[in-house]
Amino acid sequence: MSNVPPPPTNLRGAVDLSSLVSRQAQAGAPAESATGRPPAEALTLPSLYFEGTDANFNDFIDLSMRVPVIVDLGAEWSEPWKQLTSLLDRLIAGFGGRLVIVKVDVDANPQLAQAFQAQSVPAVAALVAGRPVQLFVGAPPEDQLRDVFEQLLELAAQNGVTGTVTVEGGEAPGDAEGAVVEPAPEPPLPPLHAEAYDAIERGDFEAAIQAYRTAIAQDPRDSLAVAGLAQVSLLARLSGRTSEELRAAAAEAPKDAAAQLGVADLDISGGHVEDAFDRLLTLFPALDAAGKEEVRTRILEYFEIVGADDPRVGKARARLASLLY
Repeated sequence: MSNVPPPPTNLRGAVDLSSLVSRQAQAGAPAESATGRPPAEALTLPSLYFEGTDANFNDFIDLSMRVPVIVDLGAEWSEPWKQLTSLLDRLIAGFGGRLVIVKVDVDANPQLAQAFQAQSVPAVAALVAGRPVQLFVGAPPEDQLRDVFEQLLELAAQNGVTGTVTVEGGEAPGDAEGAVVEPAPEPPLPPLHAEAYDAIERGDFEAAIQAYRTAIAQDPRDSLAVAGLAQVSLLARLSGRTSEELRAAAAEAPKDAAAQLGVADLDISGGHVEDAFDRLLTLFPALDAAGKEEVRTRILEYFEIVGADDPRVGKARARLASLLY
């Protein structure tokens, strides 16, 4: 299994998985461990099977910090994909909640297709502790699939990802012969959040930015709108640009704030949080006043994207404070 480029960061809070995971605290689940990961028994979800999109995929990255996530990449026109998906659903049910699966239609979700380099379908990857792992292309025999998933669980355990999902309603994950359990309906998003989400779905990042700005103007304490604005702004900055272009520009101008910010955006979008923070904080002392302010503002946006409780944010915040004061 070899690494593939990471998927893009998308809107935290725009879809239901983050709220489903956070339900555990409300239900009296055990507190997180000293490693920052929740205990293995703490996770309850409505299903083992989900639909992944360009707009909601960040939530599955979060989920992979607790349980390995299989990413099933295909297209509706592909009969081999449909057959493989049926087999994968049945196999996942047999792993007792130690794996969940996300189905992605690459035609409808071009950002994920590009991120996972899905040049042919079917293809299957995984997410473990927020990192992508390439598994296979095509449709291997069932016994080989089981071996791949067992190896994936070993890799997950090495990375401290040992959670087990219990399906809401008390049904054991393997009791339904691999049948897909439909997610419970979630409360509707606030109107401006829904407007932003719809704009992201159609690729209109500027409209989404405006919707979040309006939400913040109406309620400056709307933390989800603040985080949403930071993340959709990141998507807008990266739209239409390639990683090769951004990294080449940074290599040619190592002291240029704009060039380094471009690569930092790329790193944040791919989950390389520490790399992004280190790049900008190392550059910071050499910048003029305007450059420092631009970098400081961007780092604060990254704090919103990554989340204030993330230990990497705490370290970067302390380092930034030492540079400022």
